[in-house]
Amino acid sequence: MVCASVLSGVIVIHQPAHASEPAAVSLADYIAIVAAVNEIGLAADMRDWPRVREQFADEVFVDYTSLAGGQPARIKADDLVASWRAFLPGFTVTQHLVGSHRVSVDGERASVLSQFIATHRLADATGGELWTLGGHYRHTLHKTGAAWKVDAITMTWTWQSGNTELPKLAARAKGADALP
Repeated sequence: MVCASVLSGVIVIHQPAHASEPAAVSLADYIAIVAAVNEIGLAADMRDWPRVREQFADEVFVDYTSLAGGQPARIKADDLVASWRAFLPGFTVTQHLVGSHRVSVDGERASVLSQFIATHRLADATGGELWTLGGHYRHTLHKTGAAWKVDAITMTWTWQSGNTELPKLAARAKGADALP
């Protein structure tokens, strides 16, 4: 397994101490993997649902239990995107920033550990207009032809600030579930 991260614009390759030969992650694969992860948040913030869907395999293992409780589940990507499409427009605006990617590649499989900050605004909301959440994502991807597709996403929040009632208010505004 090879692990890569970017420091000052340079790809740093990490490999197990027991590896006998240098391992390589192609620059093209690294860029495509990180782009797929980043595009999910950016396209969701732009409400470009077809573009969000393009980043996923047909089925996705989803674990948002650190925030919403419940159980992780394997669901159709179309259903995941539909739940976000029903929920996120309840906010006036959202901004999902994902970075500090640590990419591990093993053949046609990849894993990405990233930090995130997600800010949600609902204009004129009682209790405050902003809710910000921070933590990390773990995405796994597989290569399909030339494309990398996300087939698992785990979100673990480590902090939040602002109006924690905002998800409920936004869901109410759209008639959706509070936390997809």
